[in-house]
Amino acid sequence: MRLERLVHERVRLGILSALAVTDTLSFTDLKTLLAATDGNVSVHARKLEEAGYIACTKSFIGRVPHTEYRLTATGRRALERYLDRMEALIRSTRQR
Repeated sequence: MRLERLVHERVRLGILSALAVTDTLSFTDLKTLLAATDGNVSVHARKLEEAGYIACTKSFIGRVPHTEYRLTATGRRALERYLDRMEALIRSTRQR
């Protein structure tokens, strides 16, 4: 059983999980929620966006840049597959 490396990484899993329970989150919200640096959130969000797992909307509020993320249908399926595999792994480990 292989876990998808793109999802398994802590920050990326955190981003996907957070977006699975809310419609959108801002860059700042994700950074705070995950206790991550700007660079960490930026790099990991970009990888998820390139995979089509999240969508990014950039705008300005006044003169301040504002970035929001949302989970795509593809991202939700990837997260569900990951969780299914983790649950199967946990079940098999407990049965031994």
